[in-house]
Amino acid sequence: MHRLLIPAAAIAAALALAACGSASSSTTSSSAGSGGGTDTVSVKSISGLGDVLVDANGMPLYTSNLDTAGQPACTGSCTAVWKPLSVASGTPSAAANAGKVALVMRADGTQQVTIGGKPLYTFVKDAPGKATGNGATDSFDGRTFTWNAVLAGGKNATGGSGGQTTSRSSYGY
Repeated sequence: MHRLLIPAAAIAAALALAACGSASSSTTSSSAGSGGGTDTVSVKSISGLGDVLVDANGMPLYTSNLDTAGQPACTGSCTAVWKPLSVASGTPSAAANAGKVALVMRADGTQQVTIGGKPLYTFVKDAPGKATGNGATDSFDGRTFTWNAVLAGGKNATGGSGGQTTSRSSYGY
């Protein structure tokens, strides 16, 4: 019986070490500024747009034409499609070339991250490194929004989806 326990213990130890090794390598492969780092806002090159601001998961960040400094316009059903970038607590951080990062209080009490005073959002139809919402136009609560990806330094991207008009129903909600 003791002969069987020793090999089983050796196998269990080897599996535990292998699991530790893969966890540490995945942690070190993410770096700030590459979309997937520790900054709240990083910069990632996205084909067709250039250096785009992304969240810590590499999701492109957008702003709308209706947002003003300190006043996010996307509320209610809009936030089911355009997710406000928020922080639970603390101060947001940004890559050096992202722009001036700050927070604004939303009507629901959450703190939304801004760059250069513009509230930031992710788009539910995007994937890390793919900005499909750039130039999209949609309507929520009787207001028409135009969305643009935000470039490094805080400027809006141009072009994108060709200014395609969409509606809430086209998102599948």
